[in-house]
Formats: sequence, structure tokens, C-alpha cells
Amino acid sequence: MVIDRTGLAEFLRRRRESLQPTDVGLPLGQRRRTRGLRREEVAALCHMSTDYYSRLERERGPQPSEQMIASIAQGLHLSLDERDHLFRLAGHNPPTHGPVSTHISPGLLRILDRLHDTPAEVVTELGETLRQTALGVALTGDTTSYSGPARSIGYRWFTDPATRQLYAPDDHPFLTRMFVSGLREVATLRGPGSRAAHLADLLLAQSEEFRQVWNDHEVGIRPNEVKYFIHPELGALELTCQRLVDPDQAHSLLVYTAIPGSESYEKLQLLSVIGTQPLR
Repeated sequence: MVIDRTGLAEFLRRRRESLQPTDVGLPLGQRRRTRGLRREEVAALCHMSTDYYSRLERERGPQPSEQMIASIAQGLHLSLDERDHLFRLAGHNPPTHGPVSTHISPGLLRILDRLHDTPAEVVTELGETLRQTALGVALTGDTTSYSGPARSIGYRWFTDPATRQLYAPDDHPFLTRMFVSGLREVATLRGPGSRAAHLADLLLAQSEEFRQVWNDHEVGIRPNEVKYFIHPELGALELTCQRLVDPDQAHSLLVYTAIPGSESYEKLQLLSVIGTQPLR
């Protein structure tokens, strides 16, 4: 496919001008001369330089890569149809839809952008974190930084001992069964050759514990509403997890809250202050 520079530039400009700062989780700020978002704001949302983004709107520069287009589509909060259109304008075939997609719907993003004071994350059906709030990073670390199979928390549970340190030891047996049950269900749903089936094959080859629980053929083990975290600085936290599901993309928005007035509530307040900085 050939890049349509004029169409790409016009589409980006229209989408940028149609968005307000509050639509993407930015403060409204002082009086604005620019209609919609500024180019530097879009560039920051898309994790690229202002110069690079500006050249696209001016029909200049090299053809953007698929990774760059995906980042722009997410930063501009595009719908799936808009994302696909953007890919075609840039001269690329659109990514597939469904459970393998990493494109978060605008609806989930709008909610996530407003959760400034709450740990929250968007995850795939395999437990891969796609986006976190700042307080979510402070609670569990940056779980978007993993690559390959380790993107899945179910995979890390059996291959990375540090993952288990984030959760109360009394919950480990249940979580082990839950991760295996969930992976079995997704692997059966998606079928042989799916990413879920591949993860299962990897874990069967690497973890004796996984093999033993897998052979029990348990399904239907759902996460508990209350989760018990062990934070390296603040210790134990008892948090309630609410889940909002996007069935089209098989993504879930997980929001963690504490009962007002509880010790865990006070710790979350402190966590919002210290962030990822150690207390000592």
C-alpha cells in the first residue's frame, strides 16, 4: 500500500482539533489559542517528538512505521474503525481485531484518564497490562514494561518469583489455581495455535507446578473481589477490585479501591504522595 500524505495529514489534524485536553486526561489550563489539542500535547500522548508529529501534519518526513501509527491511534483515542483508516492512510494494513488486539477502546481510555487518584490498569484476557495509572504503577510496578511471554502475569507467576512477592502468601495457592484455570479456558476458547495455547505449552515445558495444576483440569475459578497486596514500602493492603469489560476487544479495566477510613485507605493516600519513591 502507498501512503496518502495529504489524507493522513488532514485526518490527523481533524482528529487533533476535535479533542479537548479533558478528553485525554490533560488539565484544561489557561486560555487556549489553538482549537483542540496542541501538537506538542498529541506528541506527548503518542510518545514521540513534536517535530516528528508536526511533519506528519505537514505532509513531510518518512513513512511512519506500523508501531508509530499504532501509538498515534492510541494517543488520539481513535475507535477501531478510525484506527484502521489511519493505518491505510499511512500505507499499512490494519492490525487484526479481537482478543489479540492491543488497541484500547476510547471508552476505556476516557475512564482510565480520569482515575488520577486510583490504582487502575487495562489488561488483556491473558493478563497483559496495556496501560496503568500512575498510582497503579506505584502499587505493582510498571507491568507494561515486560516483553514476550512475560507480558502475561499468569506466565510470570510460574517463572518469576518476584511476581508472587506482590501478593499475600496465604493467597498463593488460590492464585495458582486461578491463573491455570483462566489460561485453560482461554486456550480452549481460542483454540490450537492461539497465543493462549502457546503460553500453556511454554509453561508445561518450564514449570512442574504448572503441570501438576494443569492436569487437574479445573475451570471456572474466578478472581476474588478483594485482593491482598504486599507493597515493598507500605506492607499489606486490602483492596477491592472492580472490573469493567470491553467484550469486543477482550480487554478489562481493573480499578483498585480501599474502604474509606481503613488502614489500607490511608496507605493508598500515602502511596499517592510517595509514588514509586522509597520511604527511606
